[in-house]
Order: sequence, then C-alpha cells, then structure tokens
Amino acid sequence: MSTEHQKYSTDNQSEAIRRYAEKRGYEIVRTYADEGKSGLNIGGRLALQQLLRDVESGRPDFNALLVYDVSRWGRFQDPDEAASYELRCRRAGVHVHYCAEQFENDGSIGSSIIKTVKRAMAGEYSRELSVKVFAGQSNLIRLGYRQGGVAGFGLRRMLVDQSGVSKGLLDRGEHKSIATDRVVLVPGPTAELDVVRDIYRKFIDEALSERQIAELLNRQGVTTGLDRPWSRGAVHQILINEKYIGNNVWARTSFKLKAAHVQNAPEDWVRADGVFEAIIDPIDFRRAQQIISTRSDRLSDERMLELLSHILERQGFLSGLIIDEMEGYPSSSAFRSRFGGLLRAYSLVGFAPDHDYRYLEINRKLRDFHPSIVGSVLDGIASAGGCAKQDTETDLLTINNEFTASIVIVRCVETAAGSQRWKLRLDTALQPDITVAVRMNSSNSQPHDFYLLPRLDMQNAVIRLAEYNGLSFDAYRFDTLDAFYRMTARVSLRSAA
Repeated sequence: MSTEHQKYSTDNQSEAIRRYAEKRGYEIVRTYADEGKSGLNIGGRLALQQLLRDVESGRPDFNALLVYDVSRWGRFQDPDEAASYELRCRRAGVHVHYCAEQFENDGSIGSSIIKTVKRAMAGEYSRELSVKVFAGQSNLIRLGYRQGGVAGFGLRRMLVDQSGVSKGLLDRGEHKSIATDRVVLVPGPTAELDVVRDIYRKFIDEALSERQIAELLNRQGVTTGLDRPWSRGAVHQILINEKYIGNNVWARTSFKLKAAHVQNAPEDWVRADGVFEAIIDPIDFRRAQQIISTRSDRLSDERMLELLSHILERQGFLSGLIIDEMEGYPSSSAFRSRFGGLLRAYSLVGFAPDHDYRYLEINRKLRDFHPSIVGSVLDGIASAGGCAKQDTETDLLTINNEFTASIVIVRCVETAAGSQRWKLRLDTALQPDITVAVRMNSSNSQPHDFYLLPRLDMQNAVIRLAEYNGLSFDAYRFDTLDAFYRMTARVSLRSAA
C-alpha cells in the first residue's frame, strides 16, 4: 500500500486475508507487507522481492500465496509485469489466491480474462491519477504557490491558508499538514539578501567570475543555504534562477509514474511571472544573463566543441550541472544558445544521453512552423471578409475587435503500442476567447486536424487528446479551418431607413 488513507491499508488487507484463510482451511505461516510503498514498480518493495526469492529458492515453507486482490502486485504500466510475478510463483508450485476478488483463480479462460483486464485497470488508475495530480500542481503554480523543493539561499517558504493569510515560516524539513494550506516564497534574512545582491553586483559591475565570487564568499566564512561551502555551480544557479526576480517556474524535469527523469523543453515548463516579491531587479537579472550568454561569443564553434570534448573526457559524462561547475569553460546556457540546445551540442562531440530527446528537435521545428500557420490563418480571415490584428509579442489575434484567438500547435506522440496522443496546453495567461489547436500528424510534418475550443467550455489548463475522444471533445474537431473563417466573416449592411 502507498498511503494510510485508503481502503488498501495493510490492516484491512490482513483481516480480509485472515477470513479467507479460515474459510478455506489455510494456516498463515508468513506475511509479506510493503507498507507505504508505491506500486508503480518493484524497486523499493523489499517484501515483494523477498517473497519472490523465497518462492524460487526451491524450499518455500508454504504452498499457497494469499493476495488481497489483483492490483496488490502493483499498478504497473505494463500489465504483463504483474502476470510475470504470478507466473513465477505458479512455476515454483505456489498457487496464488485472490481473497477479495469475485472469481476463482483456477486458470480458466474467464479468470484469465478478468485478471488481464484488472491488471490493465490498475495501471490506468495510476496513469489517470498522475494526470490529475500534475494538472492540479500546474494550476497551483500558475496561482503563485510553491510546489516542493527547498526555497534556496536568500528565500524562505511561507505557509498561508486558503485565503492567503500568513501562518508563519516553514523551517528546513517542515511541510504543511493541512490540505488547504499553501506555500509561497518570501525574502529571507537581510544578511542573505545582501549576499545575493552582492553576488549580482560583483558579477555585473566588478566582472568577477562565479569561481572568484565563490572563493571570496568562502574566505568570508559565508555558507550556502545548506551550510556548505560555495562552488562555482552554486553561484551560477543564483545568477540564472528566475525565482530571484519573483517568477514561479516548475516542471523543468519530469518523473512521472516512477519512470526515468526527463528534461522538459522550456515551452513545456509551467510558469507564473511576478508572483513572488523580487529580491533582484529584473534589469540586473537580464544583464547577468546577457553576460553569461555573450562571454563565449568570442569563441568559434570549433573551439566551444573542443572545450565540451575536454569536459566529456575529464568527467566521462555531460550535464548542465557538470558544465556549469567547470572553471574556464562556457556555461551550459552558452552551449544551449550557440548550438540550439544542449542535446545538439552533445551529439556534435559524440555523447548520447541514455534517454530519447528527439522531441526537442521536433518542438524546435514546430516553433519554426508556427509563424507560417499564423500567417495562413490571417490570410483565411481576410479572404472571408474579416479583420484580424496580431500582437507581435504574444501572437494573440484580435478579430473584428470582437473576440480573441490563440493559435496553438500540438505535437503528436506515439505510444509504445502505436497509438497517437496529443497534449494541449491552453494559454491561461492570455485567456483567448477561442483556442485554435492545430493537431499535427504522426510525423509532425503537417496539420492532421483542428480543434476550435471556446474558453468558456474549457475547465482544464491541460487537455490530453487521443485519436478518438468522444463527443465531449470531438464536437470541437474540424478537418479544416473553414468553420473558423466563417465565424470571422463580416459583410457590410446598408443602414435601415
């Protein structure tokens, strides 16, 4: 079980198993329980691992295994994983019983079908819960609330109630205990604020490097927020983190369903600007970013790749943090800016991360495609007799001075089973009256179809679409944008006498 607050508490499961054993004449000789452990994978579930070792040792002191229900093996995304553990028990001569299920696990076709369906349902439950949790966390970020993680040097976590009234600061390791409470970032002690501002002053006005600033702080006896000596990377993080100008940025990486960590593209980050009290002037922050990005301008592409190769040789691996810790080398943001992304720079020096980051290249192509699709929409509106004005900064369209529209291109992703999926993020900051979602085809080379989504009907900031979504969403689907152009059409009318 993963939490205490559910019907699957180990006490409830044990009681149901005890009654089943008494009814069937079994004597319980051993109990395996993973309390407070996630069922998304077998890692960390020491009791389940021990069970499998005991079963396959050749000398188990039991001949039956009583399990509460099918989902107790785990809520795996691959339903065959749970089946494999039952098969290992059965091959060792240990028969598996499901105490709370309405079928006998007798190997019949009916029981096999039910188990397969229930295993798939267990995995889908976790997937749906993950989607709901992520959407809820994203909405809280956009409202200006902090979602996990330490505050950082110069900042503190403030607990507030559902009305936004302060309830006090949270110390390191403390967490909120009431579900309706929230956490925001506030400026920390004056001494730490002075250090942060001094870091920016020395970097911008005195042209000291991150390493020099770190050495100066260490000589002064100043430690980081974790009571550790300063390093080049620690100073660099203060210089590039937007929370110091009051911005709330989240989901730079993902770790959904206990799968591998994934670095998300910047356009997939969840953010809210200016929601915390800034302790650094935004102008100074931008000046620092400019220095970081331009200090490598004098280097040729060949020299930068040569330096990146040196880092790879010395460290045996590449990451943004490793690059930022290297004195005398360009920062990770410099490589990202010069080569259009760290992954491209990695590939040019022969380094391939373990994960598949091809989506970054697809996203770049879609960003390049966005101006042309907006241009074609503007032409379509004009041909229909409408008038549209485009905001040069946000690309928001104001049509006939009556309503606004936003054009969103949605990348197509194929699942392991070959199904197509699209994840659409609505622009909650601009709040257009209509979102024109352009779903791309399987190769992401051209539009597949279009969705016209009115803001009044959309309750969630993130919408996940499959090939077929039922009437609730496909009622907004169109093969072309002709319907949208008809909405924008206007004709002149003679005034009535």
